[in-house]
Amino acid sequence: MASNVKGPAIFLAQFAGDQAPFNSWDSICKWASELGYAGVQIPSWDGRLFDLEKAASSKDYCDEIKGVAAGHRLTITELSTHLQGQLVAVHPAFDEAFDAFAPAAVHGKPSARQAWAVQQMKHAAKASQHLGLTGHVSFPGALAWPFAYPWPQRPAGLVETAFAELGKRWTPILDAFDEAGVDVGYEIHPGEDVFDGATFEMFLDAVGGHPRCGINYDPSHFVLQQLDYLAFIDIYHERITAFHVKDAEFNPTGRQGVYSGYAPWVDRAGRFRSLGDGQVDFSAIFSKMAQYGYDRWAVLEWECCLKHPEDGAREGAEFIKHHLIRVTEKAFDDFAGGSVDQGKVNRMLGL
Repeated sequence: MASNVKGPAIFLAQFAGDQAPFNSWDSICKWASELGYAGVQIPSWDGRLFDLEKAASSKDYCDEIKGVAAGHRLTITELSTHLQGQLVAVHPAFDEAFDAFAPAAVHGKPSARQAWAVQQMKHAAKASQHLGLTGHVSFPGALAWPFAYPWPQRPAGLVETAFAELGKRWTPILDAFDEAGVDVGYEIHPGEDVFDGATFEMFLDAVGGHPRCGINYDPSHFVLQQLDYLAFIDIYHERITAFHVKDAEFNPTGRQGVYSGYAPWVDRAGRFRSLGDGQVDFSAIFSKMAQYGYDRWAVLEWECCLKHPEDGAREGAEFIKHHLIRVTEKAFDDFAGGSVDQGKVNRMLGL
């Protein structure tokens, strides 16, 4: 336990747009820096900010991207391929909905869309290497999600087959990230086949315990499932390679609970909130991260059904900064100690 969590950083996906300062890499970096952020996580699919294919083929381009960030006193924390990762595995029920994540040329063509997504992931591995990154964040996709609730009864072998297929699709991608020296932190999230600790273990088995298979820890998704997000860190801390700092609340009523009756986000029992407005115990989370020596970035992911995003971003920088823990290098009771005296030790034990 020698290092400290880095931060604050911000995931730019929810802020990129067509209006200044959110419509170019330079201007959005300036905006983030002025809010007090030290790092930025890049949505690799957003051409207004980043060209993934160019980054995969040109280290010079990556040096330019890094230089712009550095000019605003920012570090690039990770690339995100949440949208592309989702398309590595899509159940047919969601084909039309998820086509929006891919270029028009592959709409209505699931096999072509999947091939495009796999290539995007391999581009991301190379681009991450060119940027000098050691971590990456993504989604694993889903084949079994429509069968998450066991009614009708699932036929024997359905879940096992789905995870075997996930493993088959992801192992070559993880190998590409391994060659690049980059860990992949999968965001554990309802709608993915990997949505809790048990399913992460199944996925990890399916990829043969791959050393690059990690977790993008986000407690908000655990609040909505009523999963113990602190115990999760105790169990899986060795696989946590990224950290989304996002708040949430769960307020069940006599009318709705975890499934929330198809309500819109603002009316759901479980909903995402801006940092400090929800129920997540971030003091305990940051303490756990310090305890286990997590030394990567704490990245704000803003998704709130009430507060304006710019307010959430402004408040989020200070919130994360306030929760960062500088890990002590000595014990608090060192003042009462002394030098090692084996004879004294033996006498105290009656030996």
